[in-house]
Amino acid sequence: MHITLSYILNAEIEHLILPILSTDQLNKTLQNIADQAGIAAKRLQATYKADLGEVQVLHTAERSIYLLGLGKSPKFAQILKVFRSFSNKHKGKFDKRLGLDWAYCLDQEELSRWVEAAANGLLLGTYQIGRFKSKNGDLHPLAHDEASLDIVVSEKAVKLCEAAAVRAKRIAYTQMRIFDLVNAPSNKKLPIDLANWALESGKKFGYDVEAFDQEKIKATGLDALLAVNRGSEYPASFIIMEYKPEGPGEFKKVGLVGKGVTFDTGGLSIKPSINMHYMKSDMGGAAAVLGTMEVAAKLKLPVHLIGIVPATENSVDAKAVKPSDVINSYSGKTIEIIDTDAEGRLILADGLNYMVKHYAPEILIDLATLTGSAVRTLGYHAAALFSNDDELANRIQETGDKNGEKSWRLPIWDIYQDDIKSDVADIRNYSGRPLAGAIVAAKFLQFFTEKHPKWAHLDIAGVAFGDSEFSMQRSASAFGVRLLTELIESYA
Repeated sequence: MHITLSYILNAEIEHLILPILSTDQLNKTLQNIADQAGIAAKRLQATYKADLGEVQVLHTAERSIYLLGLGKSPKFAQILKVFRSFSNKHKGKFDKRLGLDWAYCLDQEELSRWVEAAANGLLLGTYQIGRFKSKNGDLHPLAHDEASLDIVVSEKAVKLCEAAAVRAKRIAYTQMRIFDLVNAPSNKKLPIDLANWALESGKKFGYDVEAFDQEKIKATGLDALLAVNRGSEYPASFIIMEYKPEGPGEFKKVGLVGKGVTFDTGGLSIKPSINMHYMKSDMGGAAAVLGTMEVAAKLKLPVHLIGIVPATENSVDAKAVKPSDVINSYSGKTIEIIDTDAEGRLILADGLNYMVKHYAPEILIDLATLTGSAVRTLGYHAAALFSNDDELANRIQETGDKNGEKSWRLPIWDIYQDDIKSDVADIRNYSGRPLAGAIVAAKFLQFFTEKHPKWAHLDIAGVAFGDSEFSMQRSASAFGVRLLTELIESYA
C-alpha cells in the first residue's frame, strides 16, 4: 500500500475517514461536517456521540464519509484497534484508494503518534488468517499493490506525520508476518522453518543470521535444548541474529532471547487434550524476537542488537526426557527434570547462557509463552515482568503503557530460589507445587544469566495468542514486536 501525506484533500478521493473526538466541541464539529456535506446537522448531532469505534457514514455527491469516533482521550493502542476494526469490518464498502483527514484533531500534541496508530491499524486490518484454506476469500482493498492511503494533516505536520506513517507501514508488514508464523500449524512450522524465516529476513533487510543444525548444536554443547528435542522426529535449530547499525560511534548492545517451541505436547508430563491444538503458539517469544530483529533492521535503529532463538518441538517418544532425569546444559550446570512440560525454561537456559558468554550484552531480555501461572495472575491483558534492575523494569512498563503492550512486575526475591533446589543436580526445573509458577520459572532462568546485572524476563503466555474480534478462534497478537522496538529506541 502506498501512503501519501498532504495538507490538501485530493478531490478524487471517493472514500474518506474523518476521526472525531468526543469533546465539548462535538456539536460544532458535526455542524461543520454537515454544512460541508450539505446535510442537516440536527439529526447527526442527536445520534452521533463519537464514542470509541463508533462509525457514522455520510454519503455526498462527491464521496462517502466515515465519521470514526475516537472517544474523549484515546490512547495509542485504542486508536490502533479502532482503525484495525474499521479496516476489517468495512472492507467491503471502500475501494483501493482511501482518504484519512485529521482536520478535527490537528491540535493534538501526539498527532504523529495517532497517525502512526491509524496507519498501522488500517494495514493490520487487511490480514487474512486463512492461509491454508483452498479458497481464502477476496483480497482486502488495501492489500493490493496499487492500493493507496491519502493522509491529510496541517502543512507544518506533513513531514513528521509522513515519517510516522512510513514507520507504521514497516512495522505492520512485519507484524503480519509474525501473525502468519504464530498462527501456522505445527506441521507447517518446524524448527528449520523458523531458521529459514530468519535467514531470508536477514538477507532481505541486512542483518547477519546463523542457524546451527543438529550436529553443530551437539558440538556446541547446547545440551538442554537437545534434551527437549529428544522426543521429536524433527531436529532442533539454534538461531543467532545480529544487527549492527551503519556508521561510526558506540551503540548500546541489547540481547534478546525467545522461546521457540513450535509445538508443545508437554512431553511425558503430557498436557490435557483440550486446547492442546493451541500449543502451536508456544513459540510466541521467538516470534517477538524474530519480528523485532526485522523491524530494527528496517528502521535502521542505532542499536547493536543480537537475537537468539532456540527452536524445537516438545513431543512424546521412547527417547523423550523423563521426570527424574538429570540433564546437562550449555552453562555446565546440571538440571533435574521434575516436569517435562516445563521445557521452555530449559531451552531458554541454553539461549541465555550462550548470549551472555558470547555477546556480553549490556541489556538482556528474554520472552516466552512460559507459564499458565502468568495467565492466572494477569489474565489476557498484560505480560508478567521480572527484572533485577529497576530502571529496565520501569522502562519496559512505561513503554508498554504508551503503546498498549502492557506488563506488570512481579518479585524475584531470593527466597523463591529454595523452591527449585535439587538433591541430585544443581537445580530442578519445577518446584513440584502449583504455587508461584511464573516467579519460580523466572528464578530458574536467572540462574543461567551468570548474574547479569540488567536482565528482564517477560512471560507472555496470556498476551501472545488469544481471542480477538479478528478471528473466530484464538490467534496471534504479535505482542512484543512494538514493545521491544520502542524500548530499544528509548535507549538509542
